[in-house]
Formats: sequence, C-alpha cells, structure tokens
Amino acid sequence: MNEALTALQERLQHRFSDAHLLLRSVTHRSFSIDHNERLEFLGDSVLNLAVADLLFRRLSALPEGDLSRVRANLVKQDTLHRLAVELGLPEVIRLGEGEARSGGQKRPSILADALEAIIGAVYLDAGFAAAQNLVQRLFQAVEINPEMQAIGKDPKTELQEWLQARKMGLPLYRVVGTLGAAHKQTFDVECEVIELNFSERGIGASRRAGEQAAASAMLQAIKARTTI
Repeated sequence: MNEALTALQERLQHRFSDAHLLLRSVTHRSFSIDHNERLEFLGDSVLNLAVADLLFRRLSALPEGDLSRVRANLVKQDTLHRLAVELGLPEVIRLGEGEARSGGQKRPSILADALEAIIGAVYLDAGFAAAQNLVQRLFQAVEINPEMQAIGKDPKTELQEWLQARKMGLPLYRVVGTLGAAHKQTFDVECEVIELNFSERGIGASRRAGEQAAASAMLQAIKARTTI
C-alpha cells in the first residue's frame, strides 16, 4: 500500500485488515475491471442505515416523513462530495487516462460514489459497527437540525413517502445499462413499484442521478395513471 492510502487510513481512523478492499474502493471503472461499483452499492445501504440510526437518536421528536427528508439531505451527492474532498479522496482516486484528463478527480459523482464504496469496504473489513463509527465521524462536523426538512424533497424521497403513506413497499432500482465511454458514461436505471405494476426508466451521469431521474419519471406516471 502506498503512502497516500496509508495516510487515508489514518484520516478514516480505520486500519484495514484486507488492504485490497481499500484499494478497490478508490478504483473507478475507467481504471480497472476490479473497480468500486459493487462496494458503492453496498456502502449506499450501509450509509443510509447508519444515518437513519443517527437521526433516530438525535432528532427524537421528528416524525418519519421529516426524518426521511433530513436523511435525504445528508446522503445527497453534494454532501458526500464535500466529505470526500475533506478526506482527500481527489488525491487517491484511481482513474483511467481519459477520465483523469477530463477532470474526473474533481467530479462530484465520482467522489461521492468513492466515499460510499469506502463505507462498504469498511463494512466488509470489520462489520457494521466499524462502518457506523466511520459514518458518525464523517458527519460529526455536519450541522444536523430539524429545519433541514424544509430544504425540500428529491424525487426518490417524494416517491418513497408517497408509497409509504399508502402502505406500499419501497421502489426497486436497478441499472439496466450503461452508455458511452468509461470517462463519459451515463446510467440507464429502472424504477419498479411492484404493487402498482409500474416500471419507469431514467438516465443520469451517475447511478444516483439515474435513480433520481427514474423516480421522477415514476412520480409523473403515478400522477397520470392513478387516482390514489
């Protein structure tokens, strides 16, 4: 492991038993087939659970819908990008030549995804408690208050709340395709609501953006095709 990754471990306050997990977590798909997208998928779920637990304890008076909006503000790309920059991820992210030339080290989606991948890597390396401790440290300096709910709902949060209010299950998201060169990829994401037998798709410059676009399309379809 090089000095940069050793220093990253110090900032994370986690020493990896399996150093390859950390290396993979900072490897973009443009660099190698052994990249971080699966770790990002895992880390996204770990992050959401850890933040939900944090908010449940810290904002005990807020109802479920408001907690969901606060969480959406904390796990959105802008917040994760800022935390990734503070961790120094632009200096350690591994990119292919084309992605590096196009400024990939500064691209918010790449850095936010890498941070989620690191959280997933810590989870695999040492379990949920270690990943949860990391998330708590990451958000220690982030202001968290009930007023964050007023910032508004992103499409995924709005869709989730609409379904939960009607006792329906959460929507399912899956990447059905990727388009373009590795350094300029777009993600084709499908959103499915099983109870309604609805399926819609959206395109975005990252998996997260594709999910938001698919959720937005699903909301439009629900408003046009249901009277619930």
